[in-house]
Amino acid sequence: MRLLLDTHALFWWLSGSRRLTPPAKRAIADTGNEVLVSAATAWEIATKHRLGKLPEADILAQDIPGAIANQGFEELPISVADADRAGSLPGPLRDPFDRMLIAQALSRDLALVSIETVFENYGVRRVW
Repeated sequence: MRLLLDTHALFWWLSGSRRLTPPAKRAIADTGNEVLVSAATAWEIATKHRLGKLPEADILAQDIPGAIANQGFEELPISVADADRAGSLPGPLRDPFDRMLIAQALSRDLALVSIETVFENYGVRRVW
C-alpha cells in the first residue's frame, strides 16, 4: 500500500505518541508499504513552528528532510498540477495543507494516514 502521512500522523509517529492508532502504526511500520511525506507537511510544520503554534516540534523543525529520510520515508514534491487540483477542489474546506494532501492522494492513489474524517468526503482512502 502507498501511504501519505498527514502532518499530525508524521509528528505522532516520530514522537511515539499514543494518539496514533494501532492500525495507523502497523501501516506505517509495515516495510511492504511505501510511506510518503508531502512538501505541504514540511511547509505546515515549519510555518506552525515559526508562529509558535507547534513549540513541541523544535527538533523536527530543525531538520524535517533529515527526519523523513531517517525513517525511510519518501518526500513527495508539490507539482503545478497538484496546486491546480487542490485549489479547484469543491466544498468549504479552508485548510490549504489539507486541500493539498487530498489532491496528492487522489492523483497518486495514496491512502492518507489521518485522524481527519473530512478526507473521506473527497473520496480519499483513509487509514486510521
